[in-house]
Amino acid sequence: MTVFALDALDLAALLCSRVCHDVISPVGAIVNGLEVLEDEKDPEMRGFALDLIKKSAETASARLQFCRLAFGAAGSAGASIDTGDAENVARGLLADQRTTLEWRTARILMPKNKVKLILNLCLIAAAAIPRGGVITVATSGSEEPIRISVTAKGTNAKLASHIPQLLAGTPEQNSVDAHGIQAFYTGLVAKAANMSLNIAMASELVTLEAAPTPAAVEAVA
Repeated sequence: MTVFALDALDLAALLCSRVCHDVISPVGAIVNGLEVLEDEKDPEMRGFALDLIKKSAETASARLQFCRLAFGAAGSAGASIDTGDAENVARGLLADQRTTLEWRTARILMPKNKVKLILNLCLIAAAAIPRGGVITVATSGSEEPIRISVTAKGTNAKLASHIPQLLAGTPEQNSVDAHGIQAFYTGLVAKAANMSLNIAMASELVTLEAAPTPAAVEAVA
């Protein structure tokens, strides 16, 4: 099957749309809270507005910090990113009252495309458990070649039917929109990191694995 090629400008535009989609809700809530503070005199309502502003600002900040590592050029001055930084932004984005993040990866400097791959796989895992559950991130060790495993366990855990094709670079009807760009981008990052993706689904469990390609293994040997 022919792999779909997306124009670089279209890729950039779609990723920007994805980031804007992620932050527009908390930013809008901040604006609403400020409007309440401007007009409201009741102390209880003002306290509610301040709480809304604080929580929304934290959410917007967490999403932007995550996107900076997952999509952006963070660490572009070097070839590696601290996995501790990746854990921090993942916890800020994913850990909430419904979802628990278990990070079983040693704190090391890892090639940045592999760090980006881990974070993007986390996003896909989170989407697979909309009712919440446990996301587990694990790697095979601290030296190359590294294998990556991200699992999502929860009620009715399931990947959307179009996700495997997007990850493989073969989207339906040879087109990608803003809703599918993140999964498509994940496949591109895996390819850039010389890793192949494998998906397994069982009862209430989705497993996403990234393994080094044979060429990558030979290069390390």
